Amino acid sequence: MLAIQQFDERKADRSELAKMVMKLFEHWKLPTEDQLGLLGLSRTNRGALTRYRKGEPLAPNRDLLERVGILLGIHKSLRILFPHNRELAYAWMIQRNRAFEGRTPTEAINEWGFPGLLMVRAYLDKARGQ
Repeated sequence: MLAIQQFDERKADRSELAKMVMKLFEHWKLPTEDQLGLLGLSRTNRGALTRYRKGEPLAPNRDLLERVGILLGIHKSLRILFPHNRELAYAWMIQRNRAFEGRTPTEAINEWGFPGLLMVRAYLDKARGQ
């Protein structure tokens, strides 16, 4: 019985994560293709985004869950770096940046995959002095 309860709790947690990351994508004003890329999903898997927007739990996939955790960490760093300017914090992911060879952070992640995601997170951690 305990195992079933833990599974249900984890499913509820994944549902909350889905809602959070979908809200984050709204704030960042990302097109569907970029949302799929940031999550490491196929460009043809629009149905997953629809389900996540409805609050269905994220798939119990380690890569997906790690990506979401890193994306939420990026958001947290941006809110810390720009505490008085939400517009800048939300627009940062779609602004060109010399640190990413003139790409936007979103373009860097979509082009370089998981290493690009880690690079954007590390860049922000360094900017925060961590």
